[in-house]
This record gives sequence, structure tokens and C-alpha cells, in this order.
Amino acid sequence: MGYIETLRTRPDMVSPGVSACQGCGGELVLRRVLQLAGPDTIVCVPPGCMAGSGAIGWSHDTGMKVPVHIPLLDNTASFLSGLSHMYERRGRGDVNIVAVAGDGATADCGFQSLSGAAERGEKMLYVCYDNEGYMNTGYQRSSTTTEGSRTSTTPLGSALCGKQQPQKYIPLILAMHGVEYCATATPWNMRDMVEKIEKGLAASKRGFAYLHVFSPCPTGWSFAPDQTIEVSKRAVKSNMFPLWEKSEGKYTLNYKNADPIPVADFVKGIGKFKKLSAEQLASIQRAADERYATVCALAGM
Repeated sequence: MGYIETLRTRPDMVSPGVSACQGCGGELVLRRVLQLAGPDTIVCVPPGCMAGSGAIGWSHDTGMKVPVHIPLLDNTASFLSGLSHMYERRGRGDVNIVAVAGDGATADCGFQSLSGAAERGEKMLYVCYDNEGYMNTGYQRSSTTTEGSRTSTTPLGSALCGKQQPQKYIPLILAMHGVEYCATATPWNMRDMVEKIEKGLAASKRGFAYLHVFSPCPTGWSFAPDQTIEVSKRAVKSNMFPLWEKSEGKYTLNYKNADPIPVADFVKGIGKFKKLSAEQLASIQRAADERYATVCALAGM
């Protein structure tokens, strides 16, 4: 069955009309993950955009059609570990144990519990929708924010021109934990993302599975809402976000980029990059080239 037929025949587990921003990459991720996971799923959504847009809801109402929990920002993976063990002991290993968390809850506040769960091989699928910042509270920088980005805590001015530090590359850090499955995806290549969600769900029955999805934010990044897929495409085409996976100890590059576009083309039309200096742009280009070369080397290319 092709991915279009798969999506056509499975019910949406997220209600229509949730209050995510127009063009939200995170909502696309949440909908596809739960659609593929199906009704026998427990999902944890920590504080962040997806929790605030209706995943958790108010007054006992939620936008989800599956049981949903809101852990703390820093303990999502620990929370899921307990749920996983509880369902195993009750003979319900068929229940999908899933997290859908932002980069703040993944790479920063929640990294300790995430790393611990990954190292222990807890049975869960942890999905990070990476919009490169704390968008729900007004766009503060996170460790996955690209260098040079304008955020509310790294403003553009004479004393400081955007984030000064390079990006933390979380997917490779998780892969090095020896997890059952690890992959990257974007909303641009939906076939690739669907296949990886399905692989991650299957792997979560054996151990820890991690999926890191590039999720550009029109509101925070300052680009038109109808450009989310285009921005995702340029991220892959420029090697800013390589598509790869690690399964059974083997790395595979899913999109071979023989003729990448320059990073300068990726940042065009994205407001948070509007005052990049030549030095910052060169630094981002070096980081993208190095990241792609590292993945190629791991994949034996």
C-alpha cells in the first residue's frame, strides 16, 4: 500500500480546528504520527506549541482522539517510561507509547530524561518537532536554534546580531546512544516521513525509537504560512537538514544531495535570518557541509 493510500484509509486522531498557527509544521507532524499510530496509543505532549494548540485542551476537553498526558517540560521520557512498564505488566504491549515534543522539551529541559530513556532502551517512540525555539512563549532561542537567528532572547542590534552559538545536532546524539531506531524527516517529503513513523512505531516494540522532524515555524521565523513545505524542501536541498536513518546499527542516507543549493538560498525570505553577516552565513554553510559529510561517512559513502 502506498503512503497516500495509507493516509487516506486511516482516521485522523486529531480533531479539526485545533488552534495551531497557519502553516504550522508541528501540527502536520502531530497529525501524521497519531494517524499512523492509531487508536491504541497513549501520547505525551509536554508544554509547548502542540500542547497549547489543543492537544491537551481545557476543562476536560482535548483535540486528541487518544488518551493524552501533559508531563513537565523536563520529564517527558521518564513519564513515558513509567507508562511503558505499566502497560507491559498489564499484558498490553500492543499499546503504542508515543511522545510528541518540541525541541525545548527534547534538546534542553528534557534532555537528561530523554538520554536516560534512550540508554535504557525503554519501549517508546519519541518524536521531536523541531521548530528551533520556544515558540509557544514568544520565541526564545533553544540549543537547536540555527546560528544567527533572531529570537526574543537573541535580538538583532549593534551589540548582538542573533544567536551566537552553533546548533546542537540532537539526532546524531540520540543515534550514538545505540537506540533501536533513529531517523530525521521533514514535512516536505511526506512519503519518507510516513515510512519512518511506521518504522519507529515497529521499533518501539523492541526498544527506544527516535524521530527528529524539521518543523519550520512561519510565526516565529517570519515567513508566509504557505511556504512551510518550501522552506522544508530548501533545508534538505541545502544540506541544512539531511534525511537519514539508523536501523539495526546501520546508517542510511535517504536523500543523496549531489548538487546542494547554497545555504544563502535556504535563508532567503526567512525573517529571522534577515541580518545575517557574511561571517555568520559562512559559518552556517560550514556547519551544513560538515553535518552532511558526517552523515555520509557514517553511511559508508
